[in-house]
Amino acid sequence: MSDHLFDLVNPYRYNAQDINDSLELLEKQQKWSHFRVCLPSPLKSGLFEHKPIIGDYIYPKNVQRAPLVILIHGMGGRSVIPCKLIARTLAQHGIASFILYLIFHENRISAELKKKYPNLSSDEWFDSYRISVTDVMKVIDWSMLRPEIAVDKIALAGISFGGFISAITMGLDKRIAASILIVMGGNSEKITRHSFLLRRQYKLDENEYEKNQQQYRKFLIEVEKSGLENMDIPKRSYLTDPLTYCFYLRNRPVLMINALWDEMIPRTATLDMWNACGKPPLIWFPATHASIWLWYPLMSPRISGFLKSVFK
Repeated sequence: MSDHLFDLVNPYRYNAQDINDSLELLEKQQKWSHFRVCLPSPLKSGLFEHKPIIGDYIYPKNVQRAPLVILIHGMGGRSVIPCKLIARTLAQHGIASFILYLIFHENRISAELKKKYPNLSSDEWFDSYRISVTDVMKVIDWSMLRPEIAVDKIALAGISFGGFISAITMGLDKRIAASILIVMGGNSEKITRHSFLLRRQYKLDENEYEKNQQQYRKFLIEVEKSGLENMDIPKRSYLTDPLTYCFYLRNRPVLMINALWDEMIPRTATLDMWNACGKPPLIWFPATHASIWLWYPLMSPRISGFLKSVFK
């Protein structure tokens, strides 16, 4: 992989390949054009068939060298709907977008994975992170070759699981100028332990939980002291936790948008993420994990304003 990644033996490395893309015009609107893009996925593994990357590319009309925001949805097909809302908003402000369909989306999911999801093994969940992060990087590779894209103005916007992927990718990839992290947090074990919807899945007692948390806190201190690229990783799960990468997000443009009554992501996990990122702008809406999109008319100007301030 090229030098935009830290020199780190990590599961997110992939070999550079030629960009054999296909670009199909789906529709033209008054203010933008909508294309379907297919790219070769750089990784394959077990349960995840080597299906191509699929995305919707929305480019604003009468704009040269537009910034690009890669929109990364959460679990489930409905989570793409907010990405489409954001893409239309961005097009009106002269910003291009790429809606990346993750491997769990119905456009890409294999029959075997669809049958088994969400009861995946730890190895399979780990691979889902590997493939999702490297797919985002592959889209960035593709954008670097597009003459209409301002390659120094690329941002990510991730929702829920997509927010996890966005934070990890930005921590690893220096080409990313900014990230918007929506209804997400850090410290995956804390999320599972305290989430109203997930806590029944947590099997360890309180003593084991506290021991694990203490070990993780020590690891994060060492990351800040020595750098992730210089460390041995005591647990593989640390490499899929967005909190691990927060040190590399500090002093970089980040906007967090969260729900006050989020039943999936506990407030304490969001605040862990916020503190570790250096306390970037954090907006709370009186909503749940899904109902936050009822506030999109107020969310929209915050998103576009943040990106315009970054891209200038």
